[in-house]
Amino acid sequence: MGRAEARKAQQQRGARRAPSGRAKGAKGKGGAGKRTGIRRFFTWKKVVGTFFGMVLLGMAALIGLYFYVDVPNPNEQATQQSNVYKWADGATMASTGKVNREIVDIDKVPKDVQAAFIAIENKSFYEDRGIDFKGLARGLWNTVTGRGKAGGSTITQQYVKNHYLTQEQTPTRKMKEMVISLKVDQQMEKPQILAGYLNTSYFGRGAYGIQAASQAYYGVDASQLNLAQGTYLAALLQAPSQYDWAVAGPNAQQLVMTRFNGTLANMVDMGELDEAKKAEVKFQEPIKPKPRAGMDGQKGYLVEAADAELVRGGVLTKKQIDAGGWTITLNINPKNQAALEKAVQDELESKLDRKGDAQDKVVQAGVTSVDPKTGAIVAMYGGTGLQEKYASNALRDDFQPGSTFKPIVLASALQNNATTQDGKPITPNAIYDGTSKRPVVGSKIPFNPQNQDNKDYGKEITVQSATNSSVNSVYAQMIVDVGPPAVKKTALALGMKDRKGWPEDKPAMSLGTMSTNTVEMAGVYATLDNHGKKITPTIVKSAEHKDLEYEPAEPAIGAQAISRQTADTVTKVLTGVVSEGSGKAVRSSAYEAAGKTGTTESNVAGWFTGYTPELVTVVALFGEDPVTHGQVTLAGAGGRDRVGGSSFPAEIWKAYTEAALKGVDTDKFDISEAEMGASQAPSRSPSPTPSHSPSAQPSTSPTPSTSPTPSTSPTPSTTPTKSPTPTKSPTPTATNTGGQKPPDPPLFPQVGGR
Repeated sequence: MGRAEARKAQQQRGARRAPSGRAKGAKGKGGAGKRTGIRRFFTWKKVVGTFFGMVLLGMAALIGLYFYVDVPNPNEQATQQSNVYKWADGATMASTGKVNREIVDIDKVPKDVQAAFIAIENKSFYEDRGIDFKGLARGLWNTVTGRGKAGGSTITQQYVKNHYLTQEQTPTRKMKEMVISLKVDQQMEKPQILAGYLNTSYFGRGAYGIQAASQAYYGVDASQLNLAQGTYLAALLQAPSQYDWAVAGPNAQQLVMTRFNGTLANMVDMGELDEAKKAEVKFQEPIKPKPRAGMDGQKGYLVEAADAELVRGGVLTKKQIDAGGWTITLNINPKNQAALEKAVQDELESKLDRKGDAQDKVVQAGVTSVDPKTGAIVAMYGGTGLQEKYASNALRDDFQPGSTFKPIVLASALQNNATTQDGKPITPNAIYDGTSKRPVVGSKIPFNPQNQDNKDYGKEITVQSATNSSVNSVYAQMIVDVGPPAVKKTALALGMKDRKGWPEDKPAMSLGTMSTNTVEMAGVYATLDNHGKKITPTIVKSAEHKDLEYEPAEPAIGAQAISRQTADTVTKVLTGVVSEGSGKAVRSSAYEAAGKTGTTESNVAGWFTGYTPELVTVVALFGEDPVTHGQVTLAGAGGRDRVGGSSFPAEIWKAYTEAALKGVDTDKFDISEAEMGASQAPSRSPSPTPSHSPSAQPSTSPTPSTSPTPSTSPTPSTTPTKSPTPTKSPTPTATNTGGQKPPDPPLFPQVGGR
């Protein structure tokens, strides 16, 4: 090659290098050819290195947290439950508590419903270790690419979030959730985790957990859910408020159906559902929202009575009840309850002007109705409602029973083979002096009660007739003949409670001057109805809790409290009260009844306690000042001069009993062992002072009828001769089961009549 050619070739090479040189020159002058600023940090090598570095750091942090973070105690809301109260037939009556939740075991949830939740929420549930890393990566990618919020949480993670943590959206909470999920998966079986998830998830309509959701959306228990219903509930979880069919718009309903059908498709993929069955599953529209079962009407009183019974005898504490988680089935029969409420409305409330009449405002009604064969309280009325009357009138024990106590005096006389002052046996045919204001004989404490309307019944009246007409003077003498301590012992054996203020040795006790409530008196009369075998009325049929057990303090049916002969004899006498005496208002061809009226001094209370072979019902009316809550007279209420046991109480009793026994094959009393006693010839010259008890001569000065204890002498009365020790029977423990604290001493001592 010549020099000219070499030079030419060199020039060509230089020309080819010129652009590079210009670029280099340009870079040197600050052009764009050289990488400067932030661009030099985002090379692909650095991005990849940073990503893997962060992954390694995250793994290291996760491992560190695994050993640092312990599984915490459950959060407060996760453990809160409602108490569910049910009628005797199993239908839900009410639920109480801050959180509408009833925890159920996983075996209460149908298998296909379980599969539906897994299919839509976490298909790998039974294979993963509490965390689905693929799902997390997929959720993160969706977030980065703008396809939606990060998802990928497993059922275990959602359970951990609901049960142990909070709902806050922070990286710290998310990291804790992942660590705790790993540990929970190691410590718990999958079915336990699934149960926890289903019981803690929020489904909308105020329902926490699948049991509450089943009731809220389909009106059934979780155990009764079918696949279509369960699939909707599973689809609902993503957005409960948005996906509630009752309020969802067209777009939301379309989303619901997409998730519904997607859930079924996933179940097919998982092998939990075949195509043929899938085609048969049709969307089932949920019921319309309804208010949570509350404490309206009588429900609040029934719940109050059930709770009181659960803690009676120290079996449970109120704190254990209030903590929730109980399913409490009552003995309350919906038919009986409806009949009772209607009877009170028709026979009392419709006849009162509570807004316009001051006297009508004082009337309070309480009723307890019991099956004497089982002791079950089948109906109860506590008042006009918790908003108007804060405590149940059926449970209040600050009023006296009045003359409904007289059958207990007679029962004690029969049980103890007691005799009159002239030595004759006390029987229904025994003769007494029925003179009003007659001073009792044989007591160191003078007492001369007035009969109702100060009526004299003559010096020769049988116990049967005296009971029919509720003659005070006869029963005042009878309790002296038996001995007040013996009568009290019989009363306690029959089910009354020994409350503060019980008149220990005073003959005024015969007229019912102690305090009691309708439940106790129902138990006393049910025991008579049950041939003397002790009946303790019970409103709780069963109480179930996953962690606690309940057994009643005493059985509904106990031992023999008094002999059958005694019980049957008293029942026969009380049938006379209904057929011929003060209880005639309840006579009906629909049943055979026995009963007793009671009216207290100053007419502050009126009672009717009656029974048939099938039903024992106690109806009581009380006079209560609506402002001070003190005891006031009922006289004048409902336009009646006197509101005694034979008025509103008897009318309510009859209306209720006829309705409750409608369609029932009623029976006659089986009182074949009743012993009425031989007819007695009256004493021609009864002595006011018995020869065997000269120290018991009464005061010669008549005692005012307004005071049952005219003497303040504390000296106890002597127990009459020929009054053996009563039959021993278990004495119930005294407890206050409700109402207001009884006054001490009684505000209005009872010397009234019927």
